Amino acid sequence: MTNTDWVLIKLDNTDSTNNYAMQLVNDDKAHHGLTITARSQHSGKGQRGRKWTDMPDKCLLMSVVVNPRMPISAQFTFSAAMATAIANILQKSLPECQVRIKWPNDIIINDKKAGGILIENALRGSNWTHSVIGVGLNVLQNSFPKDLPDATSLKIASGKSFEIDEIRDMLRGELIRVAAAGNVNPALILEQYNEVLYKKDQLQLFGKDDNTWMARVVRAHEDGTLEVLTEEGMVDFYIHGNVKWIF
Repeated sequence: MTNTDWVLIKLDNTDSTNNYAMQLVNDDKAHHGLTITARSQHSGKGQRGRKWTDMPDKCLLMSVVVNPRMPISAQFTFSAAMATAIANILQKSLPECQVRIKWPNDIIINDKKAGGILIENALRGSNWTHSVIGVGLNVLQNSFPKDLPDATSLKIASGKSFEIDEIRDMLRGELIRVAAAGNVNPALILEQYNEVLYKKDQLQLFGKDDNTWMARVVRAHEDGTLEVLTEEGMVDFYIHGNVKWIF
């Protein structure tokens, strides 16, 4: 399949590009490379049901449908490959900045959140048929509300203006290429992911309920757990959603 075979659907507004793409998957109208973009969305989704809010015409809002070439058991490895692909492209575009992935897949530029990745999978029996890779990326914002002190955009981080369509095409092409490569080397995928893991080998504040504590980030594992070293010198493994990462 060549680039010209990839269908791009552009929407002015939708509830969620992931919802739109997943409906096409469910209706058997989606294929590898199909991409949905929107100028704005009114029910953008983040991890674990959180809402993701965009600023119209300032963000890249995109969902790419791919056919994963990995076993169902490798869903985190697949997610890590997609996140690393995005981080690498953005790092090349912003060489003066530090681009990292906060576990499991938030996009961090210069210690602030620039966007996130939400992957939703379609299974048919025991077959993993499709993945919808949702990307929300702040591109052209000059500022953010006071209640978003940890947010940034490509423009704020670099001082440069970017064409959203250009960023879209670079990220889209790389996601499709990496997905098509399949499960070439799972260990290498995780190694590359951990190389861009935010706060690796540093102390980070975590929380659960009313408790907070510091732990040193060690690495992410194939099952998606995050290995940390507590201040008491104990090795622990966190499951996403069971503990809160506190900026």
